[in-house]
Amino acid sequence: MSQEMPVITTQGLTKYFGDKCVVDAVTMAVPKGCVFAFLGRNGSGKTTTIRMLLGLLAPTRGGSTVLGCDSRRLGPGERARIGYASESHALYDWMSVGQMHAYQRQFYGHWNEELFKQIADHFRLETRSRVGSLSRGERAGLSLAVTLAPEPEVLILDDPALGLDPVARRSLLESIVFATRRAGRTIFFSSHLLDDVERVAEYVAVLDRSVLRACCPVETIRSHIRQFVLRYDDRAKVPTQVPAIRGLLNTRRTDGELRLTIVAAGNAEQQVLGGLGAQSIEELPVGFEDALVGYLGDRGVQGFSFGGSSPATQVEAAP
Repeated sequence: MSQEMPVITTQGLTKYFGDKCVVDAVTMAVPKGCVFAFLGRNGSGKTTTIRMLLGLLAPTRGGSTVLGCDSRRLGPGERARIGYASESHALYDWMSVGQMHAYQRQFYGHWNEELFKQIADHFRLETRSRVGSLSRGERAGLSLAVTLAPEPEVLILDDPALGLDPVARRSLLESIVFATRRAGRTIFFSSHLLDDVERVAEYVAVLDRSVLRACCPVETIRSHIRQFVLRYDDRAKVPTQVPAIRGLLNTRRTDGELRLTIVAAGNAEQQVLGGLGAQSIEELPVGFEDALVGYLGDRGVQGFSFGGSSPATQVEAAP
């Protein structure tokens, strides 16, 4: 990571709603000038984490900083340097695009009119169009335009592509990439659309069931996760239980095969695999999306062709 002070940090960030823990001791750092993807399934705690980062929700324990300032003490000066857009693209439906533009502009001392126009043109936004009549993709474009025009140092996007069709999603991603051309700008965006992330992200954090499972450069995800295919000449010999393996993400059991996805498998892990009685073992690279699904998938042995398999010993992957 960059040697400069991280733009966003969390230390043991935790949030309970009643007895339910929705964010569990999350610690991470977001380097300056990067595109950082914050991933997880629906309900994993992504939005709650973002709301705590922005000071909109108080943590139960732990804390966070944005631009070096405690999230609970962000003032007007710091907030002017932070751009935020949510999945709902909250806009005033009764306004026209031009009125929404003028309304937002009055709140900022700095406003890049050319940047606003470029994004609006990219999404084919007409000044006279009522916001309430815009498609979901056009609303996303308008939301992004008014968020980016003040040229914030940090851009925080909460699942901005949710519900968009493929064309609108591509336009949104292109606009995000365009926004990073300015040196030093940091983009932190949450998503559960894994196929979009690889196109733009440099770093990735994976939140699963409120727990941070991974936080690293995208290239680390690509290079450290492998799938091992254990083949058996008799399906009855396929193990229904797997011993503890460091870095085991998930296991799939089919007729005559056992597939294990493992982070940073070394000699010790491969020796365990060798003791499972397979006729052959094949090591395969894992695609970026499949690797992330490995972190987000259910733990334990998952069966397809026949049932009755017992759950595996649960082993969380090393960060």
